[in-house]
Amino acid sequence: MSSPPAAPVHQPMIGIGLKVLSVIIFVGMQTALKTLGETIPAGQLVFFRSFFALVPVVIYLAYLGEFRTALRTDDIGGHFLRGIIGVTSMGLGFFALSRLPYPEWIAISYASPLLTVIFAALFLKETVRAYRWAAVLVGLFGILVVAAPNFTLTAEHADPDRAYGILASIGGAAFAAIAMIQVRRLVRKERTPTIVVYFSLTSSLVALSTIVFGWVWPNPAQLAALVISGLCGGVAQLLLTACYRYADTSTIAPFEYTSMLLAIAIGVQFFGETIQATTLIGAAIVIGSGVFIIYREHRLGIERRKARRVSSPQG
Repeated sequence: MSSPPAAPVHQPMIGIGLKVLSVIIFVGMQTALKTLGETIPAGQLVFFRSFFALVPVVIYLAYLGEFRTALRTDDIGGHFLRGIIGVTSMGLGFFALSRLPYPEWIAISYASPLLTVIFAALFLKETVRAYRWAAVLVGLFGILVVAAPNFTLTAEHADPDRAYGILASIGGAAFAAIAMIQVRRLVRKERTPTIVVYFSLTSSLVALSTIVFGWVWPNPAQLAALVISGLCGGVAQLLLTACYRYADTSTIAPFEYTSMLLAIAIGVQFFGETIQATTLIGAAIVIGSGVFIIYREHRLGIERRKARRVSSPQG
């Protein structure tokens, strides 16, 4: 029988440190994939990202003695659906990553939490107040600022690859938001390790089915990049999960945006990318709206805790 999960400990600096480290490793994963350019099909990228992510996850769960219990589930269909959604999101995202400057891709990926708010209101019937709706609309306007320059009516300036990359990136962000809705449904009855393990298993199997569309035999450098991307993805996911044991979501979430700084540095230094002013302006708008939503949720959480203390019977 597995031991119960450790109780949360309020040590915000540890939580922030783990979050920043997870962001750095996720950026390392994305950089490894971007070095491959368009040489490896998106489905093959997703398979290696998902399959090799299992290695650190399985080692960690075996160390805790929780691997067998992680495989117990009452909703295999829900996990499979989560896997299909996740593969679609990753496939679109990796396709876009090979066709867009890194900072531009990162900025559009920030649409995912904004779309999650909309989908949560539509499908989970969560209450979304006016302030949050306003912030979501402002954030989506920021995405439009980033994306608009890549669509032009003049053939001499048209860049179909970038336009397809923008559309794929927006689609990937939308499917990532749908995936979060499915995860919220799963966590009501499934344990976190179970969700993590079955996601990697099902997404690996679904991605493997894309072999019929044509995979390529990677050379040693490409194989190393593929394996590293998967291992980094698994380690980063474990760190991301661990960071919430030490600090509130409202404390940790803003540090997600450090990925933009890293993306700019890597894009310029390693890929020779030119950063457009519209990318920086749009990213600032999206980040500002995201931070505002986090702040509002933090304030509402404080108010709810105060209300519970006032309404609770005094001993």
